[in-house]
Amino acid sequence: MSLQIGDIAPDFTVQTTEGEIHFYDYIDGHWAVLFSHPKNFTPVCTTELGYTAFLKPQFDARGVKVLGLSVDKLESHGDWAKDIEETQGTALNFPLIADTDRKIALLYDMIHPNASDSMTVRTVFVIGPDKRVKLSMNYPAATGRNFDEVIRVIDSLQLSAKHQVATPVNWKVGEDVIISGAVSDEAAKEKYPAGFKTIKPYLRTVAQPK
Repeated sequence: MSLQIGDIAPDFTVQTTEGEIHFYDYIDGHWAVLFSHPKNFTPVCTTELGYTAFLKPQFDARGVKVLGLSVDKLESHGDWAKDIEETQGTALNFPLIADTDRKIALLYDMIHPNASDSMTVRTVFVIGPDKRVKLSMNYPAATGRNFDEVIRVIDSLQLSAKHQVATPVNWKVGEDVIISGAVSDEAAKEKYPAGFKTIKPYLRTVAQPK
């Protein structure tokens, strides 16, 4: 059965481009993004890894650990990293897992047999500090992922976890948010003394908490 939102993300120990990593020790109270790649030296993956490396300071600012995964060998990762830096303008700056026995790919259900019985699909997991899955997305092998959207989702998840709010469609940082249904009007008045807007009893918006 595939991992679902709210499930505990499985632990593992693996070799990466930055040495051996024990997953739980590596994330250790942080948010994490784990994403898979069908194969080394493929064009879409090359662009994704380069852009994720470019976004690394944004992940760092949010306290997010990033891990990539490919089923190819560690030696191959090193050569591919040179291509990524040359073609994308940013050097690989986060660990890339060598999952040659496909143990992690199978543990996280990253291989979809009807698509390919050996290559992973483009899977993304966002994992919280509690080690639970907060988001999972699967893309077909030919479609590059939108990592700006991954950042946006993390902003929403972190805000929701801290302030009992939800975010509306296409929300971006700085825009109004939705007050959780678990918060009564009386509690909302105390929590938001500057006021909030009631559109419907179940739809109340307020300025994004700082």
